[in-house]
Amino acid sequence: MVDHAFDPIAGSSAGQASVAEGGGERVAKVLARAGVASRRDVEKLIAAGRVALNGQVLTTPAVKVGPDDLLTVDGAAVGEAEPTRVWRYHKPTGLVTTHRDPKGRPTVFEHLPEGLPRVISVGRLDLNSEGLLLLTNDGALARALEMPATGVVRRYRARARGHATQAKLDTLQQGITVDGVHYGPIEARLDKAKEGGTAANLWITVTLTEGKNREVRKVLEALGLIVNRLIRLSYGPFQLGTLEIGQVEEVGPRVIREQLAEHIAPGSLPLATRKIAPAAPAHTHNLAPGQRRGTRPPATRGQAQAAPERPAKPKAEYKPGWAKPKKRASHPPPKTARGAPEGRSPKAAARPPAKPGAPRRGAPKGSGPRSRS
Repeated sequence: MVDHAFDPIAGSSAGQASVAEGGGERVAKVLARAGVASRRDVEKLIAAGRVALNGQVLTTPAVKVGPDDLLTVDGAAVGEAEPTRVWRYHKPTGLVTTHRDPKGRPTVFEHLPEGLPRVISVGRLDLNSEGLLLLTNDGALARALEMPATGVVRRYRARARGHATQAKLDTLQQGITVDGVHYGPIEARLDKAKEGGTAANLWITVTLTEGKNREVRKVLEALGLIVNRLIRLSYGPFQLGTLEIGQVEEVGPRVIREQLAEHIAPGSLPLATRKIAPAAPAHTHNLAPGQRRGTRPPATRGQAQAAPERPAKPKAEYKPGWAKPKKRASHPPPKTARGAPEGRSPKAAARPPAKPGAPRRGAPKGSGPRSRS
């Protein structure tokens, strides 16, 4: 799309119509893939007369761009599309997964760390949901991973209020219809149940492949459960792991080629040798009031708050010869009085010998020798 000349002699009549009939990709897709703007915003740019193809200002987005065409926005040539990139993001609660919210609520894309290119999300997490959210610069990849026909596995952990048994959850494996919408097979495992007064706090692991709008919440509500916390643990081969709340980490190009090659155009696959930037630190502006980076939101009433982890102390460096074995002290022989027979204590040796006929100390009375009469 760049570094080539166009023929200024070509008439305007040979511009948009002929290109639209030929091959190539639609102009909105090309500009979105190059990171200029979203497809909807591209239509606004075209309506404002800011996009030109081979020197001719476009008036409609129904135009295809070929590999040898020169596409410009505000007179600047549009560069070639960057290879596919993917990021893992730990979305906190309180953010909407959209670029612009008509209600003015804070959005995910407003609170991403600086330095990221224009990205879109793979699927969505609603305002009160948290956990893993995949981001990418490839719109075609995002749509492929979102489609139920692709069968990408999503895994969630839900905390719900109510009563349920494993047998009741197993009925979801046959699918369920809620308010006229049919949901496919869902695997739900009861992990923990804590009995309360009239209901129970349950932790349930939910695995599904469709990912319809608010699917987990609606399906569990159909079973009489109210979900009060929802965490996405994984999306396809990618796991939430130990990613801190609000942190973004890029997926390596080798992993993208091994796990997602079937969903990416061959020309958009990244080189396996490309270096990636280190993980972006967690954005402090997307944390709840009173919440520290890397921690969960402040505990609500009746919920304990975990203490912050203390950094481990560095271990002392070991050097040979520091710890030498100590010599064992030998016990000296017992002291004896001068001239005392061996085996007698000094106190016993100091006493004068008993007189002949005198009773021995400690002997009972009358035990001494009797005088002859």
